[in-house]
Amino acid sequence: MEKKPNRLLQESSPYLLQHAYNPVDWYPWGQEALQKAKQEQKPILVSIGYAACHWCHVMEHQCFEQEEIAQIMNEHFVCIKVDREERPDVDQIYMDALHAMGLQGGWPLNVFLNSDAKPFYGGTYFPPQNWIQLLQSIANAYQTNRQELDQSADQFLAHLNQSELAKYGLTQANADFNSVAFEQMFQALQTKFDTERGGTAHAPKFPMPSIWSFLLKYYHHSQKPSALEQLNLTLQEMALGGIYDQVGGGFARYSTDEAWLVPHFEKMLYDNGQLISLYSEAYQVTRNELYKQVVLETVAFVERELTSPEGGFYSALDADSEGVEGKFYVWTQAEIEQHLGKEASLASKYYNTSTEGNWEHGLNILHRRQTDIAFAADQGLSLEELQEHVQNWKDTLLLARGQRNRPGLDDKILTSWNALLLKGLTDAYSAFGDPNLLKLACTNAEFLLKNLYVNDQLYRNFKEGKATIDAFLEDYALLIQAFIGMYQANFDEKWLTVAKRLTHHTLQHFFDPAEDLFFFTSARGEQLITRKKEILDNVLPASNSVMAHNLHYLGLYFDKADYTQLSEKMLSKVRDLVVQQPSHLGNWASLYYLKLKSSAEVVIVGPRVHEFRELLQQHYLPNVLLAGSKESPEDPVIPLLEERSTTAGQTTIYVCQNKTCQLPVHSVSEAIAQLQNL
Repeated sequence: MEKKPNRLLQESSPYLLQHAYNPVDWYPWGQEALQKAKQEQKPILVSIGYAACHWCHVMEHQCFEQEEIAQIMNEHFVCIKVDREERPDVDQIYMDALHAMGLQGGWPLNVFLNSDAKPFYGGTYFPPQNWIQLLQSIANAYQTNRQELDQSADQFLAHLNQSELAKYGLTQANADFNSVAFEQMFQALQTKFDTERGGTAHAPKFPMPSIWSFLLKYYHHSQKPSALEQLNLTLQEMALGGIYDQVGGGFARYSTDEAWLVPHFEKMLYDNGQLISLYSEAYQVTRNELYKQVVLETVAFVERELTSPEGGFYSALDADSEGVEGKFYVWTQAEIEQHLGKEASLASKYYNTSTEGNWEHGLNILHRRQTDIAFAADQGLSLEELQEHVQNWKDTLLLARGQRNRPGLDDKILTSWNALLLKGLTDAYSAFGDPNLLKLACTNAEFLLKNLYVNDQLYRNFKEGKATIDAFLEDYALLIQAFIGMYQANFDEKWLTVAKRLTHHTLQHFFDPAEDLFFFTSARGEQLITRKKEILDNVLPASNSVMAHNLHYLGLYFDKADYTQLSEKMLSKVRDLVVQQPSHLGNWASLYYLKLKSSAEVVIVGPRVHEFRELLQQHYLPNVLLAGSKESPEDPVIPLLEERSTTAGQTTIYVCQNKTCQLPVHSVSEAIAQLQNL
């Protein structure tokens, strides 16, 4: 029987399109569906997921593709499908509602609302029989106990409308940024460390880059060996584990076990962008070649598999291929031997594969238990010999893997996730000086400017030549951050000018002066049942913590005291929670570090400006603003460049802090010495 399409066929989201031939009468989120619920006084089912979500696919196949189940859904509910990556505002509200119900969150997220879009019940994945029973009992309750359900919905809405600051008991601002509290953050974080396999204790394990980025800053401040040891342990174990694609580069979303062996195989752009930044910064501190390898291989993966012809970056690769999770990435021992021939024995030791397999069904997840130096020594090989073998294995297996059925590609382009990858590229360029990294970054930055920032309006998504959804605070904040990174990478003032313009827009349309924080949604956008603020850093840093960083940097670049003061106010609001729970506010903890000691400003002027910049950026300088120009500009956009000129006809470096400057110097080594003395 030929399947008929539903309304979702008109959508651009790959996730919604996956459901376009379900017998369920799906609506996309919007006024048409909400009005229908009001007119017919029906409950609303909002089902939220994303294209790379394994259990979303399972529930679709088991429930939403079944005629019998679809009939119940269509008869009793107005059914709405939401891509959480396109509409994080909707997802955020109903996920918060689920938590208020005392239920565990996750995706697929299925929430039942009354006809006013207020939630009264929800859950995640349901097997078919449980789903049928739930649908029938809710349909019956909505007919017979509507008043009780509405009262329950009003109570949940009251919870949703509670201030985030009040929810976490943050009634008093605290602007005391001192070293003792900074040390307390490390001590609180240390209690959560897995000192055997890295990361924080217990499975599942997520990379959580903002925690380890803070740890780098803490180590830079304290020089405490235990901080660097935990950081190195974490980054090495992730890089050697199955969570990292040993053949093709790039990280999966998380590990299901404590040893980083068995990933949930979906690969997300936002993880890889942040991890490129983290490993690049860690390389600046440690000069560990493994970190450089991880960065360059991950960038190569993004170029190869997630880059659009126009220079945008796609969102994700599915965990599944041919309906089986991980099938694209795993190997039988017979396949290893078939493809690698006489090299298979050594490769099997290197990647820990066997006939029995190290995963399920006799399959192997390629992973390593030793660094190349240790493995080469054990096998009586030189490091160069081993690395030549390894490169050949990777090339051969990547080619063989390319013949398999590929995982689904989520080919929508999201502003915020592109911005994270763009920031990763500028951080990698700083660490390694590879001009190809800067070229890729420039192409992406220009793509975002051209296609997602149109007529002073920023959009969230781009697909098939169209941007349709207004941007959220996350998009503004992360794009501003990326453009600050672009300026530091090539000293083109255009990027700071655009960053300042975007910041002005957020202050006009997202800012809440009552709490000195930003709403996630614009005052000009669609008005949902509540307007949320993001405070906690998660797999993505909270949009408020990113904006506080941006205001700190732009305040210094443009000499705008109101920006730097607002940044301090924002941090002071959450300061006590940061000290108590840095694992949930890692990016805020990094901002605390910036406030602990005044930022230094380094200005380079002269013909060797880019050479000096590259040499400076090889160092880890987490609390330094860089600015520069080939010539002393007559009317600079950035006040930092005013009255800066070469001395003695040589490229000159000015190191300043708190509006006080050191003597100008003419070499990077002298500037580094001055920074260390600060």
